[in-house]
Amino acid sequence: MTEAVKPFNKTIQLAVFFDMDGTLLQTENVALPAVKDAFEHLKREGIYKGKTPTREQVLNVFGMTIEQIWNTLMPDASQVVREKANTLMLDYEIERLKNGEGKLYDGVFDVLTRLKENGIPVFVVSNGEKAYIEAVVKYTGLSMLFTDLYSAGRFQTKTKNDLVTKLLNDYRIEHAIMVGDRHSDVEAGKVNGLYTIACDFGFAKEGELDGADMCVTAFTDIVHIINSYIENLK
Repeated sequence: MTEAVKPFNKTIQLAVFFDMDGTLLQTENVALPAVKDAFEHLKREGIYKGKTPTREQVLNVFGMTIEQIWNTLMPDASQVVREKANTLMLDYEIERLKNGEGKLYDGVFDVLTRLKENGIPVFVVSNGEKAYIEAVVKYTGLSMLFTDLYSAGRFQTKTKNDLVTKLLNDYRIEHAIMVGDRHSDVEAGKVNGLYTIACDFGFAKEGELDGADMCVTAFTDIVHIINSYIENLK
């Protein structure tokens, strides 16, 4: 069941949308051990006998929808086992976040704070689970900086394209910038007519970010790009 959003009656002229994994959060510190823990748990229970995915295989699924992740990591498993794996992984991720193992990329807190202080609403737009996204912003100290957290787990969207479309419509946003580290972020921005900033410090493969309006190698580099975009809107 998807969550209803209260009607937003005020038009937002400009907002910035951020992917989470590989854009704001150094996800590998949390997700890699959580996946390993989940697979070992399933094997101990005797309900999964396949191989535990390699580091590279796990990194490659970051940014996918939940369904795509488990279809890729457990192609021969039943839906029941995949759902169990997803629940376990989520539990292990949140446990690690509570323990302070979730690390933001350098400059994330300062940049988001500056945007908020300048009156620019910022949103999370992620294919992750609702509880996971909420845990990340809570335990990394970002909760008060975001206007809202849009996730595929919250709204049961099939693609990031659909999630961005929903956010634009829900909040009546005229202009937005999409910031992310995977092709799905660039595509979601372009399909919805947004300016796109690709982060080439996450998990993208060579050529994956082609088509973005700008590409950065450090999170702090997005500040002058956003400022230039704002100037061009005037």
